[in-house]
Amino acid sequence: MSTPDTNESRARALVDAVNAAAGAGSAPVGVLTPLTGPGDPVAGELIVRGACLGVEYLRANGIADLTLVVQNDQYSAAEEGMQRSAVAGLAKLAMVDEVVAVVGQWHLRTAEHVTKTAELLGVPIFVENGHNTITARQRRTLFRTYFSIADRVPMIVDFLAEQKLTRLGIIAPDTVFGATMAGTLQAVATAAGFEILRLDFPQETTTDVRDELRQIKAFQPDVLINCGVVRTNYMVIEQATELGILPDTQMLVMFPFPMRSEDYWKLAGAAGNHVVWPATAYRPSWQGLTPIGQWFTQAYLDAYGSFPPDNALNAFTDITVIGQALASSAAAEPEALVQSLEHGTFDTWRGPVSFERGPEHWHHSPPQFMLMQYQQVGQGFDDATVIYPEDVRTGDYVGPR
Repeated sequence: MSTPDTNESRARALVDAVNAAAGAGSAPVGVLTPLTGPGDPVAGELIVRGACLGVEYLRANGIADLTLVVQNDQYSAAEEGMQRSAVAGLAKLAMVDEVVAVVGQWHLRTAEHVTKTAELLGVPIFVENGHNTITARQRRTLFRTYFSIADRVPMIVDFLAEQKLTRLGIIAPDTVFGATMAGTLQAVATAAGFEILRLDFPQETTTDVRDELRQIKAFQPDVLINCGVVRTNYMVIEQATELGILPDTQMLVMFPFPMRSEDYWKLAGAAGNHVVWPATAYRPSWQGLTPIGQWFTQAYLDAYGSFPPDNALNAFTDITVIGQALASSAAAEPEALVQSLEHGTFDTWRGPVSFERGPEHWHHSPPQFMLMQYQQVGQGFDDATVIYPEDVRTGDYVGPR
């Protein structure tokens, strides 16, 4: 009987293949990520792809030899909830598999609980999401190379003010990401004098937000702020189109799912044109890729036929940083690795990275970020226009009408 072709089966096959080439004494690193629902298994599979390529890069360059231990953080989520499932996965990786580090935390709603547990167990962990306060808690074992919600919101508000788009209709699910993003945007935009209508809905049980969208339509916003995450992101687009809000109202999405351009156009359709989203300053035409970044993008293109999205890039980055830190570590064990991570400087796709203990970015080295826009139906994300900030802009913002 053949194995079903799922995100999880494909991810585990990749890990099995990369582990088959491991040498004796390779250091085990956990990948704790969503590979089934109710989480985002597409993101989890992409994270695994990036992690596997990270191991291949480290081996090819004689830096370190790692073995990956993959754990689906949604394994028991249907029975006991996402947080308990993810924490149980972290405990298994740390106490049974005895990994030296963990990567792959994608969902904000699990990351806080998982990183708290990692701190208690003394295991260094990298998160792949934009949780607002997670690094500000100054946990010694927590590291991040991605940007946070707090990093990106002031830029978004500055852009909207520049365009005189100051009347916002915000619709958000009650996930940690949705609530934090909507709350942070509401606070910053209100302080800047914006007019705001914000409506929230339950992520897990909601299939219809037409009533909320009718209220937003009556509010006549300059911008529809879509804070939806997996599933509800496209639900909002579909129902806003049905009610005539789209395509004539500017939409700004806070989760960068339009970067998956093939899925985006298939699910959003023409009504999704002119969407604006925050993104890392990274794409095929970007001239700032270092040799390690060029290696990764070419290896991913060879393996999967497309340019890698940033969640795969983040996992690759975190694995290669761990490998470089292990190469200079006194021992292949968690405490020695933490010390190496705190004191080292590491080669990444965007240049050298180190982890300061500053008040704003504790163990957190964010990349440059920007706002992108699709201006033609069917564009790939490398063809999207960078509209903000000025120093990286490739074209002017174009409104939907």
